[in-house]
Amino acid sequence: PCEGKISFYWWPELTAVQGWHHDREHSYMYSANAQAPDGFTFSNAEAVIYAKALYKPRIPKIESLEMLIKDDKEQFLSRDPSTIISEVDPLITGDGQTLKSFTFFPKREGKWEQVSYGEEGEFYLVFAVSSRTKEGLTKVIGVYKQFISQYKEKP
Repeated sequence: PCEGKISFYWWPELTAVQGWHHDREHSYMYSANAQAPDGFTFSNAEAVIYAKALYKPRIPKIESLEMLIKDDKEQFLSRDPSTIISEVDPLITGDGQTLKSFTFFPKREGKWEQVSYGEEGEFYLVFAVSSRTKEGLTKVIGVYKQFISQYKEKP
């Protein structure tokens, strides 16, 4: 229950990775499966990982995965037009789904991110690693890939 009504949260279930934990409070706050390094929270860690499941009927203007990706790119650029967006090698989930992957790098200050996109039935999947620094992103990219390689639609 939330604010006098029932709220539903959907997010991909991620298998635990050593040295990381599920941050329940921030997961509910952001409607995403928020992961943070042990000893930190989602809000104070240099780098974090999260996974979202976007219910397609709630976003009818997005008619395809390609439209979702295009919309995300536009949102990044609207916040910082100098953001460098690059498609990178796709990542493969534990059940063989290929996720389109992109990096979003600031020219100056901002978040360094890699985002991977897929679909499952009535949901678009969005996996992301976000860091306050390029070095932070480099340190945790292997963990991000591990989370995705272990992810399965039905754990």
